[in-house]
Amino acid sequence: MPLDWGLGHATRDIPLIYEMLNAGAQIFIAAEGKHAALLKQEFPEITILPLPGYRIQYAQKGKFFGIKIIQQIPKIVSAIKYEQRWLNKVVKEYQISAVISDNRFGLYHKEIPTVFITHQLLIKTPFGGWIERTLQKLNYSFIRKYSACWIPDFAGNNNLSGELAHPAQLPSNTTYIGCLSRFEPRTDIEKKYDLLVLISGPEPQRSNLEKLVLDQVKTHSLKALIVSGKPGTPYHEEVAPGVTHVNHLNAKELNEAMLASDMVLSRSGYTTLMDLAKLNKRAILVPTPGQSEQVYLGEYLMEKGYFYSIPQEQFDLKTALDEAARFPFKSFHHDQDMYLYKNVVKNFIKTLL
Repeated sequence: MPLDWGLGHATRDIPLIYEMLNAGAQIFIAAEGKHAALLKQEFPEITILPLPGYRIQYAQKGKFFGIKIIQQIPKIVSAIKYEQRWLNKVVKEYQISAVISDNRFGLYHKEIPTVFITHQLLIKTPFGGWIERTLQKLNYSFIRKYSACWIPDFAGNNNLSGELAHPAQLPSNTTYIGCLSRFEPRTDIEKKYDLLVLISGPEPQRSNLEKLVLDQVKTHSLKALIVSGKPGTPYHEEVAPGVTHVNHLNAKELNEAMLASDMVLSRSGYTTLMDLAKLNKRAILVPTPGQSEQVYLGEYLMEKGYFYSIPQEQFDLKTALDEAARFPFKSFHHDQDMYLYKNVVKNFIKTLL
């Protein structure tokens, strides 16, 4: 049951669903729209139960991002109440024995085990201070209603989420489950691109970054692939010598494109970061303006040496490529177990069967 805040919540659930199927569980997926379409494409045999998302709307300008979200809190509260009523009905109708909710707050149940997945125990806002502390208390009050909280990251200092998932105090029901990525490292992929550009995120900022990149990439002598993150609308064009622009790649094609690229340019959305870390890719991050979580992650991971980050307001492709070429990238891998989640899922399913 993924949150409808970008496709990342749906794509990061894919490895969990495969592991549950491997453990012998019968799965139902609750989603709507493009999230349901993506998961149906990946799992055509699984029944999809329609469940409306929070349907958040985004500000035209980054500086109004936080205010726009706050204005929609009543709508979010209403959606959470609906989730509760919906879940009580569905549990009875389909004899559901457990629920895994990816960051949807209203899918807890008194009579069956429920799991909440999040990498944001601390919710970043443009305002900081007491607002963040208040949101954290509210966040924890929901998390404690669940049997368990799974954090897609690693405990300790070698992590991807910083203080977002490593606050001073953790809820008592939390478990770190490592990276969640549908992609797999391979050694048989030849280098094909100097640069892979992954455009994603909410409008209008998705289009803003796309325009910046398209305007600037044509003046460079690069072998580049630009993926616009617009599934459902086929488009494939050579926009400059050596530069290909497509609207969408399926999971296999995107996995191979990432491995075939020297450098990736992308947003600092958390699922993308997990994909980059698992494939051990060098990347230039351009956080979505006004999205405090992405801005924090870009700065934090650049400070750690894992990725190079630049604000969209200062984005210049040549400068970014030159700076990234000099940046002393560190590998995130070290001794991390990229399949840590598998045992967590297996043990959880064993308790149900």
